[in-house]
Amino acid sequence: MTKLKLMMAALVAILFCGTQAKADTVVLTFEGAGNQNTIGNFYNGGAGGNLGIQFGADSLSLISSLDGGSGNFSNAPSGVTIAFFLSGAGDIMNVAAGFDTGFSFFYTAAFNPGVVTVWSGLDGTGSLLANLDLPVNGSCSDGPNFCHWSPIGVTFAGLAKSVNFSGTANQIGFDDVTLGSATAGGGPTPTPEPATMLLLGAGSVGLLGLRRNKIA
Repeated sequence: MTKLKLMMAALVAILFCGTQAKADTVVLTFEGAGNQNTIGNFYNGGAGGNLGIQFGADSLSLISSLDGGSGNFSNAPSGVTIAFFLSGAGDIMNVAAGFDTGFSFFYTAAFNPGVVTVWSGLDGTGSLLANLDLPVNGSCSDGPNFCHWSPIGVTFAGLAKSVNFSGTANQIGFDDVTLGSATAGGGPTPTPEPATMLLLGAGSVGLLGLRRNKIA
């Protein structure tokens, strides 16, 4: 085999392996999940596809108020829909088949910090594989409060089967949740787009509701 043929064969092998690796990365954008709907089985045989990913009862999809929804957010990394979580035991994302390598997402936290944890078992059980602290990343006073988005990601050893969002209830929005990569959204920092988010809870700005202290 000539040197040129060897080089071509190597290039094909690299491209093939790269394609396979990319295929193993799953990015959840929540587009099509609706406004203030439980995400539930949207990615588990629902309209979002049969990815084997199930969200708990306290998970909600939210559309920006600028696009007909009730969300007090703007500049979402992709589309007009994000995810957020209420206070309760259902702040969980389960992945029955598991995922490894890493976990990442974009988040907006205008007023309160949060914590997200990755576990080896379903429903936040088993071994703690990763802990992500989410600092406050600022708010906007001349429009939607939740206007700044930050990428965050983590790598870990082992197979993860669930993510617990209980440390973010009512006060933090998520987009481009990525399984199998430590680079948030699998790409660059989001490009600002018009959008809006309302918050939940009394006395503080959140993602739901009509109060300035909520996301919705």
